[in-house]
Amino acid sequence: MNPIFLQLGSLKISYYGLCYALAFFIGIELLKREATAKGIKKDIIEDYAFIAMMSGLLGGRLYYVLFNLNYYLAHPADILAVWKGGMAIHGGILGGFIGTLIYAHRKKLNAFLLGDMVAPLLLLGQAIGRFGNLANGEVHGVPTFTPLNIIFRLKPSFYEWYTQYNAMGILDKSKYKELVPWGLVFPTTSPAGWEFPNLPLHPAMLYEALLNFIGFLFLYFILRKKNYATGTIWWSYIVIYSLNRIFVSFFRAEDLMFYGFRAPHVISFLMMFLAVIIIIIINKNRE
Repeated sequence: MNPIFLQLGSLKISYYGLCYALAFFIGIELLKREATAKGIKKDIIEDYAFIAMMSGLLGGRLYYVLFNLNYYLAHPADILAVWKGGMAIHGGILGGFIGTLIYAHRKKLNAFLLGDMVAPLLLLGQAIGRFGNLANGEVHGVPTFTPLNIIFRLKPSFYEWYTQYNAMGILDKSKYKELVPWGLVFPTTSPAGWEFPNLPLHPAMLYEALLNFIGFLFLYFILRKKNYATGTIWWSYIVIYSLNRIFVSFFRAEDLMFYGFRAPHVISFLMMFLAVIIIIIINKNRE
């Protein structure tokens, strides 16, 4: 796997950037169609897409910095060094939501209506973007021979087990069998290959891509056709993505931590709980 799609002299076009550019282009075109059907001007949608994207990027970076605050207090210059990595999707979702509220207020639009329009496309974009992670060899999973009772523990114990595994002799290691045949070996120049050289890993980024695409199909082709209260699609997106992330985080080797638990598990559960309550309330009040 090579993170560079095309290089012309010093100009490099990465798969990661290409995937997110493609996701944005597809998303904005589908969003314009939806806007036309709802009688909203296309230029309003274009401006909204830009605001939501920028607020999402800002939220994603701020969230990551806050969860690694000790490091960034010691290295403040790295706060803006986004090219070194460090974005968090939950922060991106929150930032995008805040940007939506602000933009809707300024344009006198229904924020939940905008959210309903963009929510399915977010899942589609996230699905496409994970292929950029695949090319970069990041957002990777644990080795495919990791026992399931280690993978599915609520409090991470993978690195503790992996340290013990590395301390074993070669003969002892042979008792661990690969649990799945589709593990991927990443080049040692990638984060995944550097951490787990020459070992097949769970393609966690592809697990999430598949689940997000299924979620997109459900929201766009099924739920969007139903006559639920405005805002239902947006909050259903929160539920679907939270479930997806809870599942995929069990397989991921690296996750932000919160008091000994995986931060994505804690945040996803809280967001899902809130979203379910809001869906019930807005549809009950509609009756």
